[in-house]
Amino acid sequence: MKISLEWLKEKKACSQAISEFREKYGDQEIDYQDLLDALAEANKCGWAEWLISIAGKTNAIRKIEGDLKIKGHLFFAGRLEITGNLSATLSISAGEGISAGEGISAGLGISAGLGISAGLDFGIYAGLSIALSKKKEFAIVISDEKPNNLLLGEWKKA
Repeated sequence: MKISLEWLKEKKACSQAISEFREKYGDQEIDYQDLLDALAEANKCGWAEWLISIAGKTNAIRKIEGDLKIKGHLFFAGRLEITGNLSATLSISAGEGISAGEGISAGLGISAGLGISAGLDFGIYAGLSIALSKKKEFAIVISDEKPNNLLLGEWKKA
């Protein structure tokens, strides 16, 4: 899927997002996942969440053998399948689902349109970088069903 300035206007993106898209890409179209990657790099979590909610999930699968460690945010429109540990210093968001053979951890929240699952003897930890007083507000795990091994974070139904 390609995202264009016109598409953002049709979907009623905020004026700042439209302005920044115009500055960076002009009238060219950009691949949906490439835009999510750019938003992660620019620390635009709210914009990425909006984009995934409007453009929707894809059937793309990103398979990683071993561990995946991200400094910052990880946004993916499809399904993440990691054989080892999945960790991000900020947030993790997938349009479809997230599965890891071992643990899943994020400094902030974790969200997936469908399920989130860690390895059988491993946990899911959201909000590792959040003050205890802010956990209910920022350490959020969003999925269709509550993960069985959620050890840290507040679950909300997708």
